Amino acid sequence: MSLTEKINEFKEGFVENVPQNIQELMQQTTKSLADSGITLNAPKVNEAMPLFTLPNHKGETVSLASLLENGPVVVTFYRGGWCPYCNLELREYQNSLEEIKSLGATLVAITPELPDASLSTSEKNELAFDVLSDVNADYAKSLGLVFTLPEALKPIYLSFGIDVAAHNGEGQFDLPLAATFVIAKDGTVTSAFVDADYTARQEPSDVIATLKTL
Repeated sequence: MSLTEKINEFKEGFVENVPQNIQELMQQTTKSLADSGITLNAPKVNEAMPLFTLPNHKGETVSLASLLENGPVVVTFYRGGWCPYCNLELREYQNSLEEIKSLGATLVAITPELPDASLSTSEKNELAFDVLSDVNADYAKSLGLVFTLPEALKPIYLSFGIDVAAHNGEGQFDLPLAATFVIAKDGTVTSAFVDADYTARQEPSDVIATLKTL
């Protein structure tokens, strides 16, 4: 199954188990976010990708500049280990990791989760690539990728057992859009996937196809 097929399978179960009024509210907030034009602010193909220096889930410092010295870099953003769509994506990228590495590329994931939470996410999904902690979503904000979880959704998330602030830090409800970038060795963006729909993710096969052109 493709990543999209796995996501659609999960969504079918979600629809069956969540009240219609909650589904409609979640859909409306996603539509409002898309209508805001937020995706237009993100880095675009042929632009230079802003550099980052962030801690990974093991407490080590990782910089984009150092990663690019070894070849292309794939950067994917995810909301948190509490997000089922993010976990599906991370596991699918793990399944494609060896092929990504065989093409000379490095894969990293960036999340606003605190390091302890990102470590849990990495261990839960048995990830063999770096998960970087973007505290307060500062780097994602610099890319124009961040939105704040709407007040109307906070009690709904809590009812699902999701305490975003416990993952991100007290009072932190800023989250990144679903976004994946392939960055060439010279630091320019070769492909950019950005979507206001948090259930949308780029297929690893599309990333691999891009890497094969570099």
